[in-house]
Amino acid sequence: MKVAVIGGGSTYTPELINGFLERVQSFPLTELWLMDISQERLDIVGRFAQRMVEAKGAPFTVHLTTNQREAVRGANYVTTQLRVGGMSARREDEYLGHRHNLIGQETTGVGGMAKALRTIPVILKIARDMAELAPGALLVNFTNPAGLVTEALNRYAPDVPAVGVCNVPIHTKMEILEELEKEQGRPIDPARAELNTLGLNHLSWHRGFTLDGEEIWPQVLAGYLAGLETRPEAEYTPDFDRATVESLRMIPNYYLRYFYYTERKLAEQQKWPPSRAEAVMAIEEELLQQYGEPERTEPPEGLMQRGGAYYSTVATQLLNAHYNNLAETHVVNVRHGGAVPGWPADWVLEMPARVDSAGIHPLPAEPLPPACFGLLAQIKMYELLTVEAAVHGDRDAAYQALLTHPLGPAADQVQTVLDDMLVTNRAYLPQFWS
Repeated sequence: MKVAVIGGGSTYTPELINGFLERVQSFPLTELWLMDISQERLDIVGRFAQRMVEAKGAPFTVHLTTNQREAVRGANYVTTQLRVGGMSARREDEYLGHRHNLIGQETTGVGGMAKALRTIPVILKIARDMAELAPGALLVNFTNPAGLVTEALNRYAPDVPAVGVCNVPIHTKMEILEELEKEQGRPIDPARAELNTLGLNHLSWHRGFTLDGEEIWPQVLAGYLAGLETRPEAEYTPDFDRATVESLRMIPNYYLRYFYYTERKLAEQQKWPPSRAEAVMAIEEELLQQYGEPERTEPPEGLMQRGGAYYSTVATQLLNAHYNNLAETHVVNVRHGGAVPGWPADWVLEMPARVDSAGIHPLPAEPLPPACFGLLAQIKMYELLTVEAAVHGDRDAAYQALLTHPLGPAADQVQTVLDDMLVTNRAYLPQFWS
């Protein structure tokens, strides 16, 4: 079995390696191909990955390449975890928002749009290579903005099976389990629990939680509300006002703070530097130094500061469920195909789906209430416009995407922001400059 990782020079890769090592008995990987356009990153991260695998008896081989087609050829699975323009482009995305007194963030608002414009053509090229060189292989996309990228794949590479994944749902699930374990005084196997969530990637609402098939959401929500005001601040720890949560009877995805409390988040931006990208750049510099230590065969503890907890769990559990026909439920980004009554069937949503060897099957779900759907529909229209802009270099579609996004600029500032976005990213947006 061959798995290709596009963006294999990522500092996340060692966690992914551990995920495959933990599942060698059920997921018989033989070749893991790490592909990256940066030879330097590939040398550091890739050689560390090879040492990790060798230290565990070399149950599979790790191949390093800068040739995408070589990596994809004959693969059973392809995962994408790339960042077009690197971390410096993420910093530019953040400061693009900052310059115009808008939210500066890598997955939503103007920064998320800039990243999508850079990323979508690259991911679609990977899909074309897969259709030619690895027909039938499953593409598992971790690259942000994950839902928007998966939307583009479903519309412009429909013959390539693709699913988008994110670690926020599993992080939420594990946080809920941690609170339940405190109450019960004993550990709980995560396999016993399922999280019911619906929305878009980084724009979802958690609304149900079962343990051994029993719905215990009232208990979970009561516990969340009880601890809301004392809960410590953390990147993925929701921090919403009590009245909103009580009204919705749902826990919003962390990223909804940018929409619900925009002024608060703008005030936090005024404390930059460092922005999140700048903080991660410092963390990555230290991680790469540690990865380069010739005797190191285990990831350093500092990897958790990078963010992305449970990344390896999400990735390898999904591949394992698909390969072994387990019919497990995973929260993924997938075209819902009518699973949510009344919503356009061709929309990609973040929702529970059954994963088996036949593919990814969205599970029937009740629609969100109007208070949530209104925002979701507006963002979905932004997503569809952004896909068209990215694929065709359509400046009018890009203009309308910015006009549509609730975190975008005022109408009379759209052209100014768009010009800034396109000029700043000109090296990565040839479709707009031909």
